[in-house]
Amino acid sequence: MMDTDRMAVVTIGGVEYPLIFTTKATKEISKRYGGLANLGETLMKNENFEMALDEVTWLIALLANQSILIHNLQNEEKKPLLTEEYVELLTTPLELADYKNAITEAMINGTKRHIESEDNTFDGEPLKNVKVE
Repeated sequence: MMDTDRMAVVTIGGVEYPLIFTTKATKEISKRYGGLANLGETLMKNENFEMALDEVTWLIALLANQSILIHNLQNEEKKPLLTEEYVELLTTPLELADYKNAITEAMINGTKRHIESEDNTFDGEPLKNVKVE
């Protein structure tokens, strides 16, 4: 079962694909860009439109394939992986611009920490109301 809080979703060819930022995806991105910090720079300062499209299609295929790989690991019925060519053929450049936001959302969701608040009381009184002497 996948944690839906930790993904974003894109639609390619009428099919929804969850984008999941996994440890495996992090390693692949680090190999390609030399680290996550360089990814943002590469995508934002890419003057070459074709290269920018190549990077976005690669990232979409990588992150969408994480959900497929997880499915294939947990189920006997296997789904085929997406290819960059599949993403290119079934999307428009305008959609890819929107997908940049989904990539960012998946990365943020995949790296955010879930922090639970502790009981902030002392002798039954909220801490902010406790007098310190």
